[in-house]
Amino acid sequence: MHSTLHFVPRRSDERGHADHGWLKTYHTFSFAMYQDPKHQQYGPLRVINEDRVSSLTGFGTHPHREFEIFSYIVSGELEHKDSMSNVEILTRGDVQLTSAGTGISHSEKNPNKDGIPVHFLQIWSMPSQSRLKPAYYTRHFTDEMKQDKWARVVAPVDDEGVNKQREGEGTPAPVHSGLTMYATMLSSGKMLEKELNRRKAYVHVIQTSSEENTQGAKVKLSDGAGEELILGEGDGAYVAVNCSSAKLFVENVSGEEGPTAEILLFDLDA
Repeated sequence: MHSTLHFVPRRSDERGHADHGWLKTYHTFSFAMYQDPKHQQYGPLRVINEDRVSSLTGFGTHPHREFEIFSYIVSGELEHKDSMSNVEILTRGDVQLTSAGTGISHSEKNPNKDGIPVHFLQIWSMPSQSRLKPAYYTRHFTDEMKQDKWARVVAPVDDEGVNKQREGEGTPAPVHSGLTMYATMLSSGKMLEKELNRRKAYVHVIQTSSEENTQGAKVKLSDGAGEELILGEGDGAYVAVNCSSAKLFVENVSGEEGPTAEILLFDLDA
């Protein structure tokens, strides 16, 4: 049986990393001072930054244009303010998406006064068309919605089940890219499968247990035809899809009573 998928690991300790005191960040793709020609983007996926921001600090007002920008909140609080008059405090389970289009400015800060950092992933994708009108969306997904199943968190604006309302709990945020993002909280010993309908995919295991990646969940990727890869927290994997309707199998192999793995899966156009 021929392998339907091919995995290339993107190890956590090989990502770009910066510690600014108030900000600890890891870059999957080239970003800011970290530049690596081997890791520029994958399909429309351009940025995955895994950030931890200390309390009462954050990113001051800055501009963006021609990107689809979304934040996935793992823990803590993130205050968003932008030039479209949106002001919101995001918490665990929230997903905020800004279609920057012709241009917006925003700030992202941790408003918590008790010393609790905010841990979130900021993800950028390349839009499928330029000069879009800027737009803002928020969605909320409870842990139950993701527990041992895939939650469709972000999806192309014209896909079935996607609405263009500013808010919509449990429904995908609309993105103007050939990208669908799924999330799961996968218990130890559990396996999920997902049919991949595009040419590429990317998997990221969120670094929830340890900033140093010395503990935490272990996840096995397989295609059911002999191709396998083990990932730890903070690790990712480029996935090449070698046939139509290939299936990806994702299993938490952390051992008996091991930790839950929080995983993001991107189904991507080439």
